Amino acid sequence: MATGTEPAADRQVSDHYALLGVRSDASPQEIESAYRRGALELGYQDGAWRELRDAYDILRDPEERAKYDAERDGFGPPKTSEKKSHNPVDRLFPNLPHGWRVGIDWVVTIAGAIAIVLAIKAWIVNPYRIPSSSMEPTLHCARPAQGCEAATSDRVLANRFIYHFRDPRRGEIVVFNTPKLALQACGSEGTFVKRLIGEPGDVWEERAGFVYINGRKLNEPYVKANRRDTDTLTLRDIPPRNTYPATPAAGAWCRARISSARSSPPTGPPAGSPFTSC
Repeated sequence: MATGTEPAADRQVSDHYALLGVRSDASPQEIESAYRRGALELGYQDGAWRELRDAYDILRDPEERAKYDAERDGFGPPKTSEKKSHNPVDRLFPNLPHGWRVGIDWVVTIAGAIAIVLAIKAWIVNPYRIPSSSMEPTLHCARPAQGCEAATSDRVLANRFIYHFRDPRRGEIVVFNTPKLALQACGSEGTFVKRLIGEPGDVWEERAGFVYINGRKLNEPYVKANRRDTDTLTLRDIPPRNTYPATPAAGAWCRARISSARSSPPTGPPAGSPFTSC
């Protein structure tokens, strides 16, 4: 026996990679080349060649090789521990098939996105479209509706939490639902977008087209001269007569101008909410 083949013939080899003289990550081509080289060196001697052949038969078959690698003990590179997934679906269902896991991921993602949007609209900010000309020309509505000046309606974003921390202030534009009395008396419904000019306890009147609050002229830079009327009105001129001597303490009231016409203040706002005329 040749000197180079003695170790393979005399020793008891339990590692097929070592028998073929290749690394544990050797490619199929490297394994085949090592087998042919070893067979030529051994000269097809019965014992050693059979071991070599058995090692080659196992390592050339991917499935058999995978099983052999899984059963090896103390050979080859150390196995790295699997990283734990940060995906909650993987943690809850570790043995779930890949297709099901992907589907659940999509459902959870879409449901989460919808929940976030609904929460933002309910408690943080909500978009509104300007439906009528009551806020022209500050906020535009779309033609051909009466009094509208723009091709498309403006959109506004309303802050839904600010009045949990402070009261509405004069001059602010507010968004609110239709007051019950406005719905009953005027048939108005939906959401109102109006400018706030009166606060609880204020006395309102109009003199020759100019608004006075508590006897003092209100600064209205948002009203253009060509849109101001010439009416003179006090609370006695607004039906039902003599209902309120001052702005109701139940809430503030809003007022908008449409061309040269003015709308009338309401007679009963919902408690704690800004309200407007019909």
